Amino acid sequence: MKRALVSVFDKEGILEFSNFLQNKGVEIISTGGTYKHLKDNGVNIIEVNEVTNFPEMLDGRVKTLHPIIHAGILAIRDNEEHIDTIKERNIETIDMVIVNLYPFFQKVREDLSFEEKVEFIDIGGPTMLRAAAKNFKDVVV
Repeated sequence: MKRALVSVFDKEGILEFSNFLQNKGVEIISTGGTYKHLKDNGVNIIEVNEVTNFPEMLDGRVKTLHPIIHAGILAIRDNEEHIDTIKERNIETIDMVIVNLYPFFQKVREDLSFEEKVEFIDIGGPTMLRAAAKNFKDVVV
């Protein structure tokens, strides 16, 4: 295992787990608040936009929804065409996806505006989970 992508809403235990991975030599990529939390606590980490060469946008709605991220997750490791394709595009594989989702069902019960509640509909997290699940032989979730 060489590379993990970490993107969590609930950060409980993520520092310890990230340190464990780092001590095992795993490179860690992360997004927004998770990146800041881990970086501030001494984890050597790469921000996702350093990998994609594309900034987070639309108030953080678009972070991991990028071909470089999803090709890294979805590439079948024993499929020569997949490996050749990602190598041609300088894409590295992602071997582990660590995600927990926005607490939408909890937030809809809170006294928030409709617009605030909508922001708790997670897009990137479920997309990464589904991509990793599709490539379950090569990617740990």
